[in-house]
Amino acid sequence: MIRGVASLRPMRTARPLLRRLAALALVLPLAAALPACSDDGGRLVIYSGRTQNLIDPLLQQFSEETGIAIDVVYDDSANLALAISEEGDKTPADVFLSQSPGAVGFLDAEGVLGTLPDSVLELVDPDLQASDGAWVGLSGRVRTLVYNTDLVDPADLPDSVLDLTAPEYAGQVAVAPTNGSFQDFVTALREELGDDVAAEWLAGMAANDSPTYANNLSIVQAVGRGEVPMGLVNHYYLHQVQAEDEDVAAANHFFPAGDLGSLLIVTAATVIEGTDMPEEAERFIEFMLSEEAQRFFADETFEYPLASGVDPSGSVPPLAEVSVTSIDLDELGGGLQRTTQLIEESGLSRG
Repeated sequence: MIRGVASLRPMRTARPLLRRLAALALVLPLAAALPACSDDGGRLVIYSGRTQNLIDPLLQQFSEETGIAIDVVYDDSANLALAISEEGDKTPADVFLSQSPGAVGFLDAEGVLGTLPDSVLELVDPDLQASDGAWVGLSGRVRTLVYNTDLVDPADLPDSVLDLTAPEYAGQVAVAPTNGSFQDFVTALREELGDDVAAEWLAGMAANDSPTYANNLSIVQAVGRGEVPMGLVNHYYLHQVQAEDEDVAAANHFFPAGDLGSLLIVTAATVIEGTDMPEEAERFIEFMLSEEAQRFFADETFEYPLASGVDPSGSVPPLAEVSVTSIDLDELGGGLQRTTQLIEESGLSRG
């Protein structure tokens, strides 16, 4: 059974930050209740940085198939990571699903994550999981520049994401500063090119009056309407929009391999250290890497499935055919707080 956060297990006392998050989650539409659940009354608590529309069908299916009851708190991945850190050993969370490796990497550095068993880790390429086994990638997406094909000549598209601070792009490129993938991209800039370069790029985007949106989907929809010519997003949002309206005048521009504008980022799953439901938590993550769940990511959300042997949707170009830049994903974890600080200081998040 999947219920709202009001039914969290009473054996762990939530701190004030969790209560604020729980209050927020109760405002959001949560998963519908399913019949009957686990024998001992225990409930698997999942903190999800993935939005409900992207993950709820899989949660429902897992609960139905296993009889394991689930409670879900939905919020931004960074907020949830900070909540788990604040709650410490009092956190109700058993599993954390993060939109990005940055948030789980932050928690790994805090020492609050358990280690996943080899039976789970071996389902995914070693480059797409934590080197210490603390988290594993579930699905992948590539950062890209979506553009309106009626407003932008492909010949005028930049060769590098760093070029977007040039005067000719003033007011032309939408961003989502609070989005986890954008934050991972900025962290990658910091790790690969240094804080000074990252801060300069952010300041340049802010000085260019780059339009800001709440999330990637809003950017793609705005680009499709011609509200803004271009936007930095994850690749799959365009495919989602075009699945609803194939005539949307937009396309993805992949920066050349080696450019951080084409960064490969993974969603991630981890088990919280000290959970009283370790077997159920690990079973859930293994389910998320099953062929059925991976096909959901491929066919319903248009992400890249990461479990071995599962191909992407036919409308999504294989990773081997697009420009993709990979870095050590462990590097994205240690700088979350500094990254959000730089974004805030740039003024971009207030754009």
